Amino acid sequence: MTKGEVFGTAFYDRDPREVAVDLLGCVLVHETPQGVTSGAIVETEAYLCVDDPACHAYKGLTMRNRTLFGRPGLAYVYLAYGAHRLLNAVCEEEGKGSAVLIRALSPSEGQDLMRERRGKKDLCTGPGKLTQALGVDLGLDGHDLTHQPLIIRGGDPPEGEIVSTTRIGISRGTELPYRYLLLGDPNVSVPPRSIAGRGLRRGQKVA
Repeated sequence: MTKGEVFGTAFYDRDPREVAVDLLGCVLVHETPQGVTSGAIVETEAYLCVDDPACHAYKGLTMRNRTLFGRPGLAYVYLAYGAHRLLNAVCEEEGKGSAVLIRALSPSEGQDLMRERRGKKDLCTGPGKLTQALGVDLGLDGHDLTHQPLIIRGGDPPEGEIVSTTRIGISRGTELPYRYLLLGDPNVSVPPRSIAGRGLRRGQKVA
């Protein structure tokens, strides 16, 4: 992963757990007429196409989740609880239905614009907050993340320890340790109550 390089389709065509770890420290960028906003990814969550009741693909293809079954590297953006837009990167081959949820960012470019959009000092400490701060709306569902205006590019290796924890904010599959974060980072949505795996590294294969 070269710093500054926009990831191509092949980056996402893998197990979402590997992609979720490799995205930590990378940079999500959104260019809009109002300006550019970006932030380093500090928290992700993987959703698998099989044996994962929390994944939207679990019950099959619908009009709502059709982007999830698209080719790797698409943005899957949906409305949660009728209020929050959540951004996911589709993983694996077309038809599989797996993805990585971007859960939190450390803000970098365009923080004044982020504050204007949020109306709060708390900018990107959650999946619904970061989409609001970056101006990511439902119109970007199906957008190819390998092209502007919404892309993910390589960033510096994380300075903090990468750990895995059980997932939060869902009612099913909560026992699965597929949330990944930089331990101690102030932008993480919720500090982990317990840690399932420690010392993870980008570039590792799933056992």
